[in-house]
Amino acid sequence: MKPNLRIILIEDEAATARNLEYILKEINPDIEVVVILQSVTEGIDWLTTTDSDYDLIFSDIRLSDGLSFEIFKQTNIKKPVIFVTAYNDYAIEAFRNNGIDYILKPFDREEIQRTLLKYNTLIASDIKIKKEALLKQIESVTNRYRKSFLIHYCGRLIPVEAAKISWFYTANEIVYAHTTSGQQYTVEFTLEQLERDLSPELFFRANRQFIINRNAINAVEYFFNGRLLIKIHPSSQEQIIVSKAKAMMFRKWLDQ
Repeated sequence: MKPNLRIILIEDEAATARNLEYILKEINPDIEVVVILQSVTEGIDWLTTTDSDYDLIFSDIRLSDGLSFEIFKQTNIKKPVIFVTAYNDYAIEAFRNNGIDYILKPFDREEIQRTLLKYNTLIASDIKIKKEALLKQIESVTNRYRKSFLIHYCGRLIPVEAAKISWFYTANEIVYAHTTSGQQYTVEFTLEQLERDLSPELFFRANRQFIINRNAINAVEYFFNGRLLIKIHPSSQEQIIVSKAKAMMFRKWLDQ
C-alpha cells in the first residue's frame, strides 16, 4: 500500500463519510483524509481555492444540490476518482469523469480494499483503462442484481420477478415477499441479504422490517418527528415508517 495516500471524500451523508473514512484508515493507518466535501457548491469552491495536494478522490454522485459530475466539469480535475453511489445508472458518465472504479452502496471493507489495490496497480504501472475494460466494468455493475426468485410454494417452484414484488417484510425471523398481484410468499433470505442483492434503483430499505419497491409507492405522508409514512400497493397491515435519519436519503432516492 502506498504510504501517506491523501484522499478527498465527496459525500453528503455524514454517516457514510465517517464509515468510509474508518474503513480507509483501518486498511491503512497512513491514509490521510484531507477533507470531506458535502455538496457540489462546496466541492467546486474548495477545489478551486485550496492549494492542498491530494492523490485520489472518493465521490458520491447524487449530492444535495446536484450531481458531483458538475464539480469535475468546473474544476478540470486530473486526479483519479472512485465513485461510491447507491445508483447504477451513472456508470458510463462516471468513467468519463476520471473514474477508475464504481462501487455501489452499501459497500464493505473488501470492496474498498479491492479498489485501493486497483488504484495502486494503475499508478504503479501507468496503465490506462481501455474501452474493453470499461465495458466489462459497466456490465458487471448493471447486471449484478437479482432479477427473479425461485420460490417454494405448495410443493412447487414458482419463478417470481423481483420487479413484481411490492415489498419484503420480516417478522419472527421469517421474510415475506408480497407481490403486486397480492400474493404473499416466504423467501429464504434475510433483509440484509436482499438489500445487497436487489437493485438500489428499484428497492429501498425503509426500516428494519421493510424493503419497498419504488413502483409500489402510492404516496408519502409526513409523520411525527420528521418521519415519513409510506402508502404502498398492495397495502400492508403494518405501517411503513421511514425514520427522520433516513428521510432525506429516501426522498433523494424517490426523486430521481
